[in-house]
Amino acid sequence: MANGDEKAAVPDEGAEDDFSQLVGALCAPVNGGSGVKKPRRDQALPSRQSIGEIIEALRSVLFPGYFGFSELQEESLRFHLGAQLDQIRRSIQEQIKRGLCFACGEEQECLPECDQKARDLTGAFLRKLPGVQRKLALDVQASYEGDPAAASPDEVIFCYPGIVAITNYRLAHELHLLDVPIIPRMITEAAHSATGIDIHPGAVIGERFFIDHGTGIVIGATCIIGSRVRIYQGVTLGAKSFQLDEKGNPVRGIDRHPVVEDDVTIYSGATILGRVTIRRGSVIGGNVWLVHSVPPESRITQTRNLEAG
Repeated sequence: MANGDEKAAVPDEGAEDDFSQLVGALCAPVNGGSGVKKPRRDQALPSRQSIGEIIEALRSVLFPGYFGFSELQEESLRFHLGAQLDQIRRSIQEQIKRGLCFACGEEQECLPECDQKARDLTGAFLRKLPGVQRKLALDVQASYEGDPAAASPDEVIFCYPGIVAITNYRLAHELHLLDVPIIPRMITEAAHSATGIDIHPGAVIGERFFIDHGTGIVIGATCIIGSRVRIYQGVTLGAKSFQLDEKGNPVRGIDRHPVVEDDVTIYSGATILGRVTIRRGSVIGGNVWLVHSVPPESRITQTRNLEAG
């Protein structure tokens, strides 16, 4: 038995060679000619885990007492938020710097510039938080008023996936406006994974936004959504087609998603594609497929193509 054990312990030189070749292939600068960028060896990429921790910390600052430390007292609130913000500042500055260094593609000489820029962007972002908090308070109120199943605004904050997704979006959108690379998309994709709600950070969304149920919602990068808009599960605000360049690649930066004006309701399963405009006060029924603009106060259903108000 001992002899058998000793024989099994002898390494297989052929297997080691194969494994070494596999590792070498995976470490090649470009795998398969795909053009996928690989980071420099001295460059740390943004961390998904750290970004998740930062967002949860920001959630506890935007909704103090609801998330994070739950036993806050009025006299300790200022101290608690100050300490939390200081930790957030250091953490998000590091992640922004990593994103900047990766995006700029330079070598070591880029690091001092990226470091200073990360400090400036972090300060600008943190100054946006009171405005984000005000918008989120209006979003919570809209969700409570729009859903008779909600027992209180507290329940909306604690339990509704729509508020989770909107919070991530509003934070990511501010970073997007500051031209922070990579990080905004990481933030909204974290909410997408958790809730099934996919909101691109480049979308522009007004106040008192209400997402009910939420699973399967897609809101594209160039969408513009007004105030007091309600959207139900399974709604897609997407692109109808992509303009291609001479090489057949999609042209970027073109407005290709819908504009939804104030006081519009879009019911579950509706799909609205292209740079069309849903005018103020319209109602889009469930499972409607829509690729044209509609006038104000319209009622669109599967059985009626267009009923103007």
